[in-house]
Parts: sequence; structure tokens; C-alpha cells
Amino acid sequence: MTSYDYQLFVIGGGSGGVRAARIAAGLGARVAITEGFRYGGTCVIRGCVPKKLLVYAAHFAEDFADAKGFGWSVPPAEFSWAKLIEAKDQEIARLSGIYKDNLMGAKVTVLHGNARLVDPHTVVVNGQHIRAEHILIATGGTPYLPAIPGIEHALTSNEVFDLPHLPKRVLIVGGGYIAVEFAGILNGLGAQVTLCYRGQHILRGFDDEVALHLQAEMVKKGITVLLNQDVAQIEKLPDGSLSVALAGTQQAAPLVVDAVLYATGRVPNTQGLGLAELGVALDNKGGVKVDAFGRTNVASVHAVGDVTNRIALTPVAIREGAALANTLFGPTPVNADLTIVPSAVFSHPPVGVVGLTEAQALAQFGEIDVYSSTFRSMRHTLSGSNERTLVKLIVDSASQRVLGAHMVGADAPEIIQGLAIAIRMGASKADFDATVALHPSAAEEFVTLRHKVVKKRAA
Repeated sequence: MTSYDYQLFVIGGGSGGVRAARIAAGLGARVAITEGFRYGGTCVIRGCVPKKLLVYAAHFAEDFADAKGFGWSVPPAEFSWAKLIEAKDQEIARLSGIYKDNLMGAKVTVLHGNARLVDPHTVVVNGQHIRAEHILIATGGTPYLPAIPGIEHALTSNEVFDLPHLPKRVLIVGGGYIAVEFAGILNGLGAQVTLCYRGQHILRGFDDEVALHLQAEMVKKGITVLLNQDVAQIEKLPDGSLSVALAGTQQAAPLVVDAVLYATGRVPNTQGLGLAELGVALDNKGGVKVDAFGRTNVASVHAVGDVTNRIALTPVAIREGAALANTLFGPTPVNADLTIVPSAVFSHPPVGVVGLTEAQALAQFGEIDVYSSTFRSMRHTLSGSNERTLVKLIVDSASQRVLGAHMVGADAPEIIQGLAIAIRMGASKADFDATVALHPSAAEEFVTLRHKVVKKRAA
């Protein structure tokens, strides 16, 4: 009989790996986990949590300005980047400690160090060979940087949270959710922000109307958006600033900035794990190929979360980790149902979406009813702001089932979370219409939409 040190060995102390470890231990398995950096993973250390804290901080500039319209006399406000980062660091340290404490409380063996697989059941951590019946890869992703001249002068989302000073002029390269979130953060905190994207509009993969609406709102707030442009070269000048040469459909003069932040996507963090040498199948970006139950082509090796290069969201990794633990050590196999996954962009203003985009719905259903409305929220009738909110429903013409809900505006993520339940349950447009509005609120727009545009797939 084969002897193992553990029944499950988890590589990666982020959300997916920690959830799998805790649930597996709760089901009676002997479990160990290792992390090469800090427990909590991308979300807690360098992603969702610190980013949302900075989003809150950036909103105060608009809040102070809006307060005057409501009768408040607000003295000139002063912002300290150093104090914000210090407070952020304290909170991240607290959360990272909770992750470790919860693991140890579940009687998981907690290690520190990078791991490498040497055979289907053996990992090496800090020179120690550890045998495990099952090995879980949950190492997440890492920012992608292109090989262009001067790329060593660029920042990524890994470093921006720890800058000693807030740069005055920032170029953000990319058009995805990370790029637009940092554009809003840095602009709100007082930096002069330019966003450069090689595509025709930001947020590729989101609903086009949502993307274009957010893009217009960002420009209103003073962010310069350069489209169909990419960075060709970054040069450091004698005074420490950076000269950035652009290439695109239109000739553009070099930009001089104090920092260049690359947010051009993330790639699976599989380097140095020994997966290719072991014969574990990887995709063209290095992502671990898995089936619906997190199994790779090597029977003892599994993977969850961003390292699989599928839906890179923390709640997805958590759901996958829980499903894997139950599959391996519970009474019956469980796969994570990811058919309806809500998501948010914590931009300024924020975006919340669930279900299909207009383009996806047309491709799948052929004919759809589109309900869309933009309006100035009640808050801004007195604040003086010209920010506008967008709400949108996409409905299958034949069945009248709501296929997607989209919103750009204050509290959009909070509102969409509730709508996700209804859409997952198969709610119809008539169900929305029959729901009494909560007035006055922006959310009530979703149950009062009446004007529809019927759209058909091109023949």
C-alpha cells in the first residue's frame, strides 16, 4: 500500500487554494498548503481588496465637491498618499493573518515556500520532498508585460499599491477592467491620467453600450482616453520622468509622464512548477487544462482558479476550490456551476453586469428585445454633476426570459448582485414588470423599463 504524507497538498495560498484546503480538512482529509509570498493571494494582497480600498479613497474628491450642492461648506481638503497606503497595509496584514489562522484552525499544515512537482505524487518545498495522494495547483495569475524597449521602467498592479509617492502624470496601458479601475483611482486622487488602448473602445468582452457609456463618463471626469494606440518604447529621461513613444492608426507625439502602469491582462502563474516536465497539459498561455471537476490529464494533479485561464474572478476560484474538495473527499463529485456569473468593474462610475451581452444574446437566440435607459440620478440634481447612469436589460423575444442585466452608475455592483439571483432562476420580463419599484432609487429603473428595441441576428 502506497504511503502518503498528505491526502491533499495545495500549492498556492489564495482564495481558491485556501477554500479547497479548509473544506478538504473539514471532510477529514490530511491537508497541507504552501505559499511562496503571503497568504491571501492576488485578491487580498495585490488585487480586489486593496484596489477597492483605494476606490473608496478616490471617491472622496467627488463627495467633497458634491456636498456643496447640499448646503455643506467644505474646507479645502488635503490628501496624503502615505497615510492611505499605511492604512491599506495594516488592513492587508490583518486579512492575511486571518487566512493563516483559519487554515490552522481547520488543522491544515501551513508551509511557506515555493513548490515544484517532481512526480505525480511528490512536491519539493524548501528542499523537502513531500508525498501526496492529490496535488492541487492554485497559484493564480501574474501581470503580463510585453517585450518592448524600456519595459523595465513600467509598473504593474503588483507594484502600484506600494509606490512611495502618488505620481503626478500617469499613463495607463490597457483597456480592460484593471486599467479602467486604476484610471479612476489615480484620477480621483489627483493624478493627471491618460489611458492608452490598442482597441476601438475599452472593456472588450463587455456589452458595447456599457463600454461606450463608461468611456464617455471617464472622459467627463478628466481622463484622457487614447484609442487605437499602443506603446512602442519607454525611455527614462535625466530628470526621472518617462518619455513614451506611441504607435497606432494616428501619429501621436511622445508622452512625458512620471509613471507608466501596464494593465494589459494577466497570465497563469505556472512557471517553475514542473508541470510541463510532468506532462500536465497546458494551453497556449500556460494555463492548466482541466475538466469540469478540476482534473488535469494527470490523475493526481488538479487545478482551480486563475491558473486555469478561464473566469478570473475570486468568487469563481472559491467555488471551484470548494467543489474540488467535495469531489475528492465528499460523498459525490461536485462541479462548479458557472453558467451565470455576475461581475463588476470598480471604475468611476462602477459597472455591474450579469448574463449575456447584446452581441452574445443575438448570436445565441437570433432575436432579442433590448431595454435601455440613461438618466441623471437624483443625487446629481443638486450636486451639479453631469454624470449619467445606464441601465439595460436583454430579453429573449421568444420566451421573454431575461438574458442579461447591465448597469453603469453608483451602486451598480450592489444592485446587480440581487438581479443575478433572479436571472439565474430564469425570471421573465413580466416578472420584472410585476415587481413593485423601490422609490426613489436607481435600482427601480430595472422594473420600470418599458421601451424596447427588437434586434435580429444578421442573416
